[in-house]
Parts: sequence; structure tokens; C-alpha cells
Amino acid sequence: MDRPATAPPSAETVSSESLAAVVREYWGYDSFRPCQREAMESVLTGRDSLVVLPTGGGKSLCFQAPALAMPGVAIVVSPLISLMKDQVDALRACGAPAAYINSTLTTQQRHKVTEQLRRGELKLLYAAPERILMERTLSFLKTIDVSFVAIDEAHCVSTWGHDFRPEYTELGALKDALPGIAIHAYTATAAERVQGDIIRGLRLRDTNLLIGSFDRPNLIFRVRRATRKLDQIMSVIRRHQGESGIVYCISRKEVESVAGALKELGVRAAPYHAGMGDVARERNQEGFLGDRIDVIVATVAFGMGIDKPNVRFVIHAGMPKSVEAYVQESGRAGRDGLEAECLLLYGGGDAMLWRRIIEEGEPNILEGALHSLDEIVQYANSVGCRHQSIVGYFGQDLGRDNCGACDVCLEELQLAADPLATAQKIISCVARLDQRFGAGHTAKVLAGSRDQNLLSRGHTNLSTHGLLSKERMTTIRDWIEQLVGQGYLQRVGEYHVLQITETGREVLRGNTTPHLLAPAQGASRSRTQAADSWEGVDKRLFDQLRELRTKLAAEKQVPAYIVFGDTALRDMARRRPSTLEGFTQVKGVGEVKLRDYGDLFLKAITSHCAEQKIPTDTEATGDRETRRGSPDGNTAFQRYDHGTDDTPSPSAPALAAFKHFREGRSIAETAEILSRAKSTVVGYLGAFLKHHEVIDPTPWVDEATTRRVEQAIEEAGGETLKPIYEQLGGEVSYEEIRIVATCVANRA
Repeated sequence: MDRPATAPPSAETVSSESLAAVVREYWGYDSFRPCQREAMESVLTGRDSLVVLPTGGGKSLCFQAPALAMPGVAIVVSPLISLMKDQVDALRACGAPAAYINSTLTTQQRHKVTEQLRRGELKLLYAAPERILMERTLSFLKTIDVSFVAIDEAHCVSTWGHDFRPEYTELGALKDALPGIAIHAYTATAAERVQGDIIRGLRLRDTNLLIGSFDRPNLIFRVRRATRKLDQIMSVIRRHQGESGIVYCISRKEVESVAGALKELGVRAAPYHAGMGDVARERNQEGFLGDRIDVIVATVAFGMGIDKPNVRFVIHAGMPKSVEAYVQESGRAGRDGLEAECLLLYGGGDAMLWRRIIEEGEPNILEGALHSLDEIVQYANSVGCRHQSIVGYFGQDLGRDNCGACDVCLEELQLAADPLATAQKIISCVARLDQRFGAGHTAKVLAGSRDQNLLSRGHTNLSTHGLLSKERMTTIRDWIEQLVGQGYLQRVGEYHVLQITETGREVLRGNTTPHLLAPAQGASRSRTQAADSWEGVDKRLFDQLRELRTKLAAEKQVPAYIVFGDTALRDMARRRPSTLEGFTQVKGVGEVKLRDYGDLFLKAITSHCAEQKIPTDTEATGDRETRRGSPDGNTAFQRYDHGTDDTPSPSAPALAAFKHFREGRSIAETAEILSRAKSTVVGYLGAFLKHHEVIDPTPWVDEATTRRVEQAIEEAGGETLKPIYEQLGGEVSYEEIRIVATCVANRA
């Protein structure tokens, strides 16, 4: 029999005080983040809501805490099985009665969940949209006490969203199936047009729209043109040695290549993409969540619902497909509120690759996807504050001129010497071309190309032809993109014809000056770090607590962060409590975790303090939130040089050859296996010998020849190869001499 419709509990029935008590009991938090209290009160009053909070803003708590405080069970619609499992595991670890129902459960397990629901033993039930909308599921829900429905990852409703899912568009039917039950939608990224789609698609009524700040002050954003991509990636990894990070690639092939190269360089890395088998994908994901793998290299198939809070860096090894996708993906860094680094590397072909992928996809999302692609291209080529660009995309203002946490505001980027004159030349060329051609054609004119297309149109006779002939074509294209990104030029129509905006005409008049970057000279030599989050932390103790966390997580077969996040471990290593009472003051320690883990962590802390002869129960001098600027206006982020981190890494193709050299294969054998020219593989071998400091050349040069070359090096010196070659009478090849000489140099 259907249950009678009942009014939802009012805000008076479940007070803010009892809500705060729930948060303290289960999660160990003493305060709310921005918008959380308002979002929770909307649930308590039974008013439909749309909550948009950035990744790491605590949106899950907005429905989890009210569910525990209210009578009945909350139904949570979630798009991924892995997301459901992780969230339910985390809730159970806090002592919250939660479950999920999906295809991974056996019939017996599903029956158990059903009985728990009938008896009112569960407070949260997670399920996918297609299961929720089954007729038998809806019929069953009408027989139990449902407190409310929460739609997680609600941007999936919108065709303008970055992760559109057709099954989400049917969820509006819940309004008819569960009359009187409020629906609350939650997402981390939704521009205004997506917000409208969510409200319409879910048929929300009298919607309480709560939009948090999209600014993530603990994230340091950088954008670079990809030059030596592997070097640029390794530079970030070296700065975060032993810490967790994600590297996103556009294609599966690049995922495998980069993951293989990183492993060859000694990084605990693993690939993840849709072309892998389910078992391999799950193994690698669990290894990453359990801190057994430091770096996951992935396509965008990896990420939604990854709640790992201690990701210290996210690198995009290629341009993402939209600003919203970039905010979502980069936002997986620093979810714990501690400092983290986000680097976007882009190349000239990235946009074209995405355009091809998009055009081969679903036609009903083509227009929105291509428009979104244009927006991320503009972001990548802009030279304004990265934080302001991101919040501005979502219709917000940063409220300050300098964020203190991006490559632009940290003055890491070198600007062109005379940007006004350069911009005037480019915009003048667009005018001379009657605003009828795209960026590629315009760049050719400025570079002074004698391309047949230019000759046939008479464009080699234009006054702007060759005005930037001293610059590389890629530099000119970059400058054009930067002018588009800053609004001085715009693309129009199907063929992306360049046209001059009103602000662009102001440049021609000399009334405003754009920012243009100097040609790329390689990787940045600066970095930032937030000192506050490490203030007072005993780093040796922190590392020991991380090891204990990993061990406990492996025993319980849960991700490491479910035991404790890095924020909690740093606070433990800062406070160094010696009693259970002191342990309750640590951030993120609720009653269940105090009971389950308190004694184990206290033992580790007190043992360390005794061994090091340092005091326990210290004041939490660093106990404050990571922030962008201090009250006196000084930034919390500091710059410093990389030092020796600039040593180039071997290329990814070279690293692919390393395992063959280790196995003792010859140059000819390796060349055949890799389908590379022999001369190319000789170069790979040189990189292998230097990188691993090999001192014995005999696997590739016979012993007699090796002895002859070594003798010649001793007699002729080893600075250049030609004297050695002549000393040997031209009887030994330069390739063999180079191999032996490298090994001799490694012995020094």
C-alpha cells in the first residue's frame, strides 16, 4: 500500500543546533563552509534547491547531514557505481547508516538492502538514475518514508554541460512519482545556461538557488604551451615527490605513452582509460586511492566521483574540452583545502583533435560542445589572472586585481617587449584582409609566406605582408589567440573568420595596450607554495602517520582518505596529542573515528615524540585555513627556483626503448621491435646510458672494439669524437665511439 503523503520536517523540527551536532558527531567539524548551512536549511524546510559549490566546497555534506538529522531515508541519485561505493564507504566509516543498490550487488545483498529500508534502518540510499526510474523501484519507494531526493552531479542533465547523460533528462518524472517530496540538485560546475537546464529538466519548483564562489584560493593555476612535455610534467612531479597527482591526456595512446615514460623514470604511475579491461582499471584506481600509486595518467574517463582529498597536483597534458570540464578536472586537486598545483599544457593541434572527437559524437550536443571548446581555447591563450578568468566565466568577480596564486599574478610569464606595436600589426592585417579570413591565413601574411594561396589572392602585396617575418609562425598564431582571448579580435561564423571588436579598434588608435607573451623559452623556473598549511607540522611524524593510514586502509579495503585525510594527519603532526581528549581536537576526528583509530594513532604519535625527545600536546600554531592573502596584503604563496629540476628528462619514445636495452637487446633488435630507424634508436641508447649512468658498453659494442676506443679516448681525450675517430683510423663508427665514450664519462 502506498504510504500517506506527509509534510517534510520543518526547520523548527530539526534545529540548526541539532544539525551542527550531527556534523560534529559524524564528521568532526565545528563549523560550516560557505553556503553549506543555507543549503542544509533548504533541505530541512522541504524547498526544492539547486546548489552549485566548487569541487572541495563540501556539497555532499549539504545533503548527507540533513539526511542523518531528519526522519526517513534520503534517496541520492548518482551517475557512477564507483562514486556510490566510495561515498557509502566514507559514510559508513563515520558511522552513518547508508547503502547503495546497483548491478554489483548479488540478489541476496539487494534483498538485505530492501529489508533495511522497510525497517527504517538506513538514512541514505544511493542509486543510478536508470534504476531509480524503474517502475518497480518507484512503486517500492512509495511504500517507505522518503525524506527527500538529492540529485548529485546534476550538470549531467544539461546538453550544455561537460558530462551530459541522457538518462538524467528523465529524472523530472520523480515530481509525479513522489508528490510532495522535495528535490535538491547538486553540482560543482554550472554556468547560468546550465543552471537553467537543471531547473527545467528536474522540474524544480520555487527553487532556492545557492551559488557558492567558484574561486579555489588554495589552487595555483598555470598555463604553458607544450614544449618538452615530459620535462614539464616531471618538473611538477619532482616538486611533489611521493605525493598524489593526476595527469590528464586527450587520447588513450598518449595515456599509455606518458604512464610508461613516468614508470621508466621511477615514478609510481599507472594508466587509466576506457580501452583497458575493467579489472585493470579498477586495480589502478584502487591503487591510487590507497596511496600505492602516486600518479594516475588518464583520459577524462577517470575522475567523476573521485573523492580523494590529498591530490596535490593535476596536470593537463593537453587542452581540456571546455572551461567547465577544466574546472571540474583541475578541481580534483586540493579538495582538502591544502595547497595544490594545476598545470595546463596545450599544443596547436589540441583544439583540432577535440573538434574531430566532438563532431564524431552525438549531434544533439554538437553546438554546445563546439562553443565550449572555443571558450577553453580563449582561456588557454589569455594572459589575465587565471582565477579571475575562471570565476568570470561563471558570472562572478574575484574582487581583487591580483590573486597571488597563478602564473600571471606571480609574474612568472615574460611579456612581449612592445605589445602595442605587435597588436597593431596583427589587427591591421585583419583589416587589410577585409575581416574575411581566419587565424592561419592571417598568420601566414604577417610571417611573409609565399604560399600559393596568398599569391593567387594577391595577399603578398598587402602592406602588412611580412610585418612579423622575424617571428615563428607558432608565435604569431599564439599572439592572435591571445588577442581573441582578451576580446580585441573575435571569431565569427562557421569558418571562424577574424573580425575586429570595438576594443580592438581602440588598440589601433593607441588608446589601450593588450598583454602579449614573449615567445616560449621552455619551462617556468618558479613555483609557489603555501607556508601556512605546513606551519608547525612535524613532517617526519606526518610521513609515519601516512604509512599507518595506508596500512589500515589496506586492511579495511577502503581508500586511504576514508581513514583520515591529509588535513587531519597534518593537524595530528602539528598538535601531537597524547590523550583521546586531545585527539578529539584534531580536524576531521568524529566519534566513530575516535573509537576506531584513536588509540592506534596516539601510540604512533607518542612513540615518535619519545624517540625524538620532543613535547606532545603542542599548540596548533598553524591552525588556520590556507588563504590567498594575509591581512597586510602579502600573499601566502612564495616563489623559489627549481634548482637542479631543470635537467631534461629522456623523451617518451626513448623511455619506451629502455626496457629493451635493460634486457640486453641490440640496437638492430630494438629498432625492429619499435619500428624505428637505427639512427633514432642509437639516440635512445645514448639517453639510456646517461640516465642510468651505465658504465659497461659491451652489450652494444664488442669487447675488442671497446678496449680500442677506451685506449683512443685516453690518448686523444674525450671532449670531441672526431680526434678519437681519427686516432682509430676511421675503422670504428661514430655510433660505437659515442656509446663507449658515454660509458667512460659515467665512470668519472
